[in-house]
Amino acid sequence: MIRIFRSAGDLAPGSRVVAWRLRLTAFLCTLLCSMSAVAHEVRPAYLAIDALEPDYYRVTWKQPTLGDRRLQLDPILPESCDIVREALPEHTEGAMILRWEVACDLSSGQIHIEGLSRTLTDVMVRITDLDGRVTTLVLKPDSPSLNLDDPPPPIAAYLTLGMEHLLSGIDHILFVVGLVLFIPNRWMLLKTITAFTAAHSITLALSVLEVVKLPQQPVQAVIALSILFLARELMLPPEKRSALMQIRPWLMAFTFGLLHGFGFAGALADIGLPREALGWSLLLFNLGIEAGQLLIITLMLSIAWLSKRSNLLQAPGWQFTFTIAMGSVAAYWTIDRIAVVF
Repeated sequence: MIRIFRSAGDLAPGSRVVAWRLRLTAFLCTLLCSMSAVAHEVRPAYLAIDALEPDYYRVTWKQPTLGDRRLQLDPILPESCDIVREALPEHTEGAMILRWEVACDLSSGQIHIEGLSRTLTDVMVRITDLDGRVTTLVLKPDSPSLNLDDPPPPIAAYLTLGMEHLLSGIDHILFVVGLVLFIPNRWMLLKTITAFTAAHSITLALSVLEVVKLPQQPVQAVIALSILFLARELMLPPEKRSALMQIRPWLMAFTFGLLHGFGFAGALADIGLPREALGWSLLLFNLGIEAGQLLIITLMLSIAWLSKRSNLLQAPGWQFTFTIAMGSVAAYWTIDRIAVVF
């Protein structure tokens, strides 16, 4: 019987390297696609509680959706709360919004997010009292309840949100990783990352302030295309890469950074920003993105440094293999996201 599939031990050394690369590429593609699927789940939900008069509150629950699907999350208010008025559910691009008014004393009791412990997502809670004081907190899967009698101290919730959005956005991570792999010169890498940061900060602010607003689906498609373009450049020998990429890679990063900024704005569109603290919240969110970005760059440079001092990642063609996987996943995302647009 002729064996079509042979074990790695049956292959010649050169063939074993090819087989290793193919397996690693398939593994990376599967991993990146699965991380992209998980990233949809980690978009935060938003619960706003605004005091209208003593013992009377307006409650807004905004939960991101994916198509017609949503996570089974439901806010549970204290038993003493009576629903006085309830609006019909609203469905926007990527979110479901519920609004109701309740009569009760929300200075005590407990607010619980049912189903949160079974997810990977967070819930941002913003409470505004009659004096206009705002308390912003984040509930996580391991702490899905808020004790109103003894609330935790406020944290920079939008800072955490920005960092988590960057670290859960595999497409943004791949673009940053691609820049690190593409630019060996540390000074040029610094300029390029700075240009990328400046660009997405500009469009993030313009989008949140509603000066410029773009629909998310085409933006996400072009973001995927930017990763595909970078992967193509990485596949080419340095002398065959485009002149602009060799001489002014920061210009390319700035251009694509403008688009990535609109993508970052999508996370804020899911929950909104408090108008009374718009500038402060936007700054914290952007700083969170930069913190996550710096974490990724530091990790990449640390791995590169370790690989030079040991045999770590010295297997032949590991960067080529990663680039193939990166380009393949970006191509899939591009086609999939363009199909959604049309």
